[in-house]
Amino acid sequence: MRAATLAALREARAAGRAVALATWLDGRDQRLFGAGADQPPVGLAAAVATALRTDQAAVVTVDDAEVLVEPHNPPLRLVLVGAVHLAAPLAEMATIAGFAVTIVDPRRAFATAERFPGRTLVVAWPDVAIAGLAPDPRTAVVTLTHDPKLDDPALLATLATPAFYVGCLGSGKTHAARRERLAAGGFDDAALARLRGPVGLRIGARSPAEIAVSILGEIIATLRGAA
Repeated sequence: MRAATLAALREARAAGRAVALATWLDGRDQRLFGAGADQPPVGLAAAVATALRTDQAAVVTVDDAEVLVEPHNPPLRLVLVGAVHLAAPLAEMATIAGFAVTIVDPRRAFATAERFPGRTLVVAWPDVAIAGLAPDPRTAVVTLTHDPKLDDPALLATLATPAFYVGCLGSGKTHAARRERLAAGGFDDAALARLRGPVGLRIGARSPAEIAVSILGEIIATLRGAA
């Protein structure tokens, strides 16, 4: 790899920017495309987008030349607002799936290492926590508390970010009321359409573990462009 390309790749990874490394297999060129780098030419744009979305490298043919496209994405993150019982199985499953999980809750009696051993806990008001965590296009945020005093500030902060998934636990009636409150806060229909609520795939989930499966399934489906 060329020194300049390697330096640019290291810089992008350190900054958490999603980029793809394109290597012409006949040796003619090697370039970096994506956030903070060059934009891919028409013939490579779809391959770059697909590689970044799927986290999979591929060899494509462009102008009779084979090009290896390798994604270099920031880590996947999941922010759970609410140190509730459901957060435990969801955090465990998401970690197995490759997400770095953070649990946010200002209630010190809930957000404890005893209840969530080994988990990253942020004991702060959700809007403050979300601002500090700065969700990016590789971040999913799910509110779990059922308490508008906690969930709404988290959602207001998250909708101002490029988080790829924003989910809300609660019934259809609860979610309709939530949308009305957020609309009153200045968000239009396009912004509110980003909210996934009631959260999770419709699989008939009942137990906390089953609900966690449905939520994680919907997160992954959204990430991979299947939902």
